Amino acid sequence: MKKVFALILMCLMMVGCGGGKGTDGKLRIVTSFYPIYIDALNLAGNVDGVEVVNLTKPQTGCLHDYQLTTEDMKMLETADIFVVNGFGMESFLDKVIESHSGMKVIDLSKVEDITPIIENDEVNPHVWLSVTYNKRQIIELSNRLSELDPDHSLEYKKNALDYVTRLDALREEMHSALDFLPHKDIVTFHEAFPYFAKEFDLNIIAVVEREPGTEPTPKELEETIEKLKAVETKVIFTEPQYSPKAAEAIARETGAKIFTLDPIVTGEATPDAADAYINGMRLNMSTLQTALR
Repeated sequence: MKKVFALILMCLMMVGCGGGKGTDGKLRIVTSFYPIYIDALNLAGNVDGVEVVNLTKPQTGCLHDYQLTTEDMKMLETADIFVVNGFGMESFLDKVIESHSGMKVIDLSKVEDITPIIENDEVNPHVWLSVTYNKRQIIELSNRLSELDPDHSLEYKKNALDYVTRLDALREEMHSALDFLPHKDIVTFHEAFPYFAKEFDLNIIAVVEREPGTEPTPKELEETIEKLKAVETKVIFTEPQYSPKAAEAIARETGAKIFTLDPIVTGEATPDAADAYINGMRLNMSTLQTALR
C-alpha cells in the first residue's frame, strides 16, 4: 500500500503527468521550431502570465526527419498549447498527440486560404516563406489562442493586428524591390523556396539537393549544370544551415555565382527574436537584388 501511495505522489509531483502549466504557473506555449516560435512570440511574448518557448535547438533547421529527444518529451510535458506548422513538417506530430492527450495543439496548416504546393506527390511545408501565407498563419494563430485562452483574447488580437500591419509593409517593400528585377531564374539549395518564388514571381529552374543533407546524384548534378548553362544570369543560392559543397561543384562547372538565401529556420529562441522573420526576409530581398540585377 505504501508503494502505491508513493507512486501516486510521485506522479502528482511531476509536472505534466497530464500536461500542464510551467513551473511558475504561467500558461506555456511550446512551438515546434524557429519560424513558428517567431510567430507565437509576436502574439504572446508580451502577454502577462503567458510563456513562449521553442521545442527544438537553435541549429535544428527544418524538421523533415526530426526525431524527438528525451529533453523534447520533457518540455512537451509542461506544455499547455503546442503550436506547429503542419503540412507534414512535424513528422512526429501523431506521436505527440497520442502521448499528450491533455495538451492542446494548434496546427497552422488548417488555414483555409493557403493553397499548398504539391511536389512529387508530397505537400511542400515551407509556407511561412510566403509573406502572405505567414500573415494568414498569424491570423489563424491569434484566433486559436483567443479560443483556448479567452482571458488574453484582446491582447492576442491586438498583437496580431500590429504584426500583420508590419508584414503588410514588408510584403509591399519586397514587391517594390523584386517585381521588376531583370532576371528571374534561380537555382535554390533545397525545396524551401517555392512559396517565396511564387509570391515574388521567381522561376526556380533547379534544386541542388532534393533532400537537405543528401548530396545530389551525378545525374542530378549534370541536369542542374545543363539548366544553368542555358540561362543568362547564373546564380546558385545556398542556405546557411547546410554545406555548400555541392553548390560549389556546380559553380565550378558553370561559372555561376553563389549567394545565400535564408529559410529562417534557425536562431536563438529569445525575446529578441521577434523581428527575426522580418529582418531575415529583408536580407533575402537585398541578396536577390544583388544577385539578379
